[in-house]
This record gives sequence, structure tokens and C-alpha cells, in this order.
Amino acid sequence: MQRGVKPRFRGLFYPVLIGWVTTALTLPCWAQPRASVNGLGARDRLFDEIQRDAEAIRRQGDLLKKVVQYVRPSVVHVESRKPADRTGLDRDVAEAGSGVVIKREKSFFVLTNWHVIRHSARSDIAVVLADGRQLQPTRIEKDESTDIAVMRIESERLVPAHLGNRRVVEIGDFVLAFGSPFGLNHSVTYGIISAKHRRELKLGSEVELQDFLQTDAAINPGNSGGPLVNWRGEVIGINTAIASSSGGSEGIGFAIPIRLAVEVAQQLIDRGTVVRAFLGVHLDGNYGSESAAELGLSPPGGARVKLITAESAAADADLSPGDVIIRFDGVRITDDSHLINQVKLTPVGATVEIVVLRAGERVSLKVKMRARSE
Repeated sequence: MQRGVKPRFRGLFYPVLIGWVTTALTLPCWAQPRASVNGLGARDRLFDEIQRDAEAIRRQGDLLKKVVQYVRPSVVHVESRKPADRTGLDRDVAEAGSGVVIKREKSFFVLTNWHVIRHSARSDIAVVLADGRQLQPTRIEKDESTDIAVMRIESERLVPAHLGNRRVVEIGDFVLAFGSPFGLNHSVTYGIISAKHRRELKLGSEVELQDFLQTDAAINPGNSGGPLVNWRGEVIGINTAIASSSGGSEGIGFAIPIRLAVEVAQQLIDRGTVVRAFLGVHLDGNYGSESAAELGLSPPGGARVKLITAESAAADADLSPGDVIIRFDGVRITDDSHLINQVKLTPVGATVEIVVLRAGERVSLKVKMRARSE
């Protein structure tokens, strides 16, 4: 706060006062303009419309405030510290991120990103609740491939978030991003869903399974692991990454869809690892855009099957060598890596529809996904 700066209104006070008195004396003549003078009736109607629209916007603003009040108790700040060095000096903060409280049966967990806590042991992690309480997790499980981690916490008055469903997210939906950007705990930003199914982001070789939501809600360092929330107060994603040349938000942020995050989290909680689906096909590396164009696929895409693994999901579904997989569970397949990504993101036991191009005809097949060891 600046001090010792004097206001410069004194010289303006008296002329303004005189003008106000004059206006007060003459206002009755002008306060109610006649509708017939210069089209002021239409202007009055426009003013009334503005008031009604402004009231609608005010109600939207009130809704946003309610959503923030509802979600904020479930958002946590996460600090992970490096192991102490030989000097015994205080440990430096290696990562500062965010998380959201979820409930699995009778236990509470923090859902966050793997990269937020990847360098730290359990004893080097602090979870700060919205009310300022600081907890240490009693258990940690991680999955590098999806950048998901869960930490069990134990305390009274924990508030789990309400989790939404990725399948109802649409481009243009309004969203709120919660987190601790630059260490500023429990911040909120506002935007929309800009795109879905973003992949091939350069997040390191560990994070190989990608299916991100894109948003222009400001996401900055420290937001990682925090919830992306819709206007219903439902968590629809976990804030994870940004595309930026400056290191700060430039309107391109990415969040892991909540359905994927929850599926991974449940497996981590239940068994401490993630079992991924296995289709059982060997793909043809010589198949590319030229081959797709020759088959009449526009835009070019798909993945061509070269071999089928015996007693696999593909064998059970009667997939055949030479089939070109063009859609998997409703998603158009662009290339081999895209298909592999979609298969691994599918829960074991799920039944999905695969559309293949076979001898010039489109054939729909039902496939029940199996684990590799089954």
C-alpha cells in the first residue's frame, strides 16, 4: 500500500457541488423524457432490455460463486520436498501442486498428478486442506503412464468432491480451474472447453497414454493436480499441463478427463497397480496415408492388422489380417499409435464396437477387452 499520497480532489469540489445543486434544481424537468421526443421511447425499451439481460448475467455470476463455495473445501494444496541432503539443512520444495479429495468406500484420498510427487517419499509430502490443516499421506500409489497419483489421507471433516462424467463434456462448456498457481493456494480461473481428445503432448516419455481435454481457463505452474469443474459443481478433469512459450498461461491448458482419472485411481487403490487392456493384434508398419487413400478413406487414417494373437480379444471378435481398423469405441482412428493409445485407455472387461474396412466394406464388430495375461 502506498502512503503519503494526497488526493487531488480539493480543487474540483466546489465546481462539482455547484453543478450538482444546479442539476438538482432542474432535474424534474428532464427526468421523465416524453416518448415522442427524438425516439426516446425505443431507447427506454432498450434500457429495460439491458436491465433484464444484466439480471440474467448477475444470476450466472451468483451461480459461479455457489460452485466455487461448493468445490473449494475439496481442493488441496500439495507440497513435495526433496530428501534431506548431507548437510542437514532445510529441504527445498521440489514441486508445488494441487489435488482434489475423493472418497473410495469409507476411505479418503487425494487425486493428483504423478509428476507433482514423483521425486518424493511419503514422509516428504504435505497436503494442505482448504481450512489450513496440514496432513501427511498414509499411503501413495502412482501411475506414470497416465500421470495420475492417489494419496490416502486420514482426518476429520474431509469433504470429497462430486465427480462428473467425461462423456457429457462438450466443446464450449463453461469450466472453472481450481489450484495453487505459483503457490497461491486455492485460486480459481474461468474459461471454456476448447477441444477434446488431445494427445501427443510432449510430457516426457513416461506419460504415454494421453486423451486430454483442452481449456482456455488459466492454468499455471502449481495448478497441476487440481480439479477442472463444470457449472454443476462436478469435477470433469484433473489439470495437468499447459502449452506455453513463456512458462505461464497462454490460454492453452490440458486436463485429464475424470473418467480416465477415476478408472486409474480405483485400480491403484484396489490393487496398487494398473492392469491395461490388450487387443491382441500386430499392426502393419507399412500402412500409411497413401495406403489409406488407395482404399478410399478420406481423410486418410486407420490401422491395418497384420497378425492376430491366438486366444485374444481380437481373435474372439473375428478380426482378420488385412482388416483396417477405422473406428474404436466411437473414436476415428488416425494411425497405429492412436489405436494403441485408445486400447490401453479402455477398461479391462469393457465391450466396445470396432469398425473395420474389410474387402471394401465397413464391418462392425463387438470386442470384449481382456488383459494381456488372460
